[in-house]
Parts: sequence; C-alpha cells; structure tokens
Amino acid sequence: MKIFVPDSYYKNVYDIDYDNLYKKKIKCIMFDLDNTLALIDEGIPPEKVIKFIKNLNKKFDTYIVSNNNRARIEKFCSHFDSVFVAMAMKPLGKGFRTIQKLGNYDKREMCIIGDQLMTDILGGNRFGCYTILVDPLGKKDLKITSLNRTLENIVLKNLSKKGILERGKYYE
Repeated sequence: MKIFVPDSYYKNVYDIDYDNLYKKKIKCIMFDLDNTLALIDEGIPPEKVIKFIKNLNKKFDTYIVSNNNRARIEKFCSHFDSVFVAMAMKPLGKGFRTIQKLGNYDKREMCIIGDQLMTDILGGNRFGCYTILVDPLGKKDLKITSLNRTLENIVLKNLSKKGILERGKYYE
C-alpha cells in the first residue's frame, strides 16, 4: 500500500510550497494535465495556468506528462514553454524515463504532480521521484479514468483506515 502514498498532498497546484521543492534540490517538475492543471474539456490553458507555468519556469524545468493524446497536449502546451510527453503510459515509467533523459536528471531531482493515485503517484513512486497528490479540479473524467477512480477509492479507504492518507487532509 505504501506505493500509493504521495510524499506530499495539497488541495491544488497553487497551494504547493515550490520554495520547499527548490530547497529539496528538485529541478524538474512534471505535471499531469487533466484535472491537475485544467479540466478535461479545456482545450487551451486558462490565463492563470499560463502565468503560473511561466513563473515556475524561472526556477524549474517544467514538463507535462500525460496519458492523453499528442494533439490535446500539444495544443495546450503551445501557450507556454513546457516540453510534454503524450501517451506517457503512467503508471509505467516510459514518460518519466523520457523526461529524465531529456534533462539528464537524477530521479531525486524530479517531481510528479497529479490528481490520481493509480497513475501519477503509483508511477512516480515506482520510478523513484518525489510525488505530490492534488485534488482533482473537476468531477468529470475520461472513461478510462473512471475505472482508476474506482480502484483509487478502494485504496484510499484502506489508507484512511490506517491513518496514512485521507482526502482533504493535506500534508507536506
């Protein structure tokens, strides 16, 4: 069950203490796209996301790593300067390894931020990078994600019973 536990848990990407990540020597921040940075039906990023990513790029290398298709991510990322990996196959390590090679990062210099235990957190923990869970931005998910959410709810229930992780109880 420990493989599903994030290193940190925040309400959203804006609440994360990025100065603390910088102090931890994180150089690479990978974001999931759907329900982490934007709702699944937002084709272009909200202005708030564009400003946010541009500001983060002053201290970090930012990447979008998503299981979504290239067209969706390419259109979204064309509004700011972030490299992306589409069809990343999270929780498998393909997308993480691609980014690691692109930036020649040590795994300890990398962080994944996402809204799903079954893809983002499991994948990041298996890979060996720092993991941050955020609450999903919306309730609407892709069809494949609904299966992940069902499994995630079972895992969350078990983790909650053990006092390890509970939705809405944020920590660093």
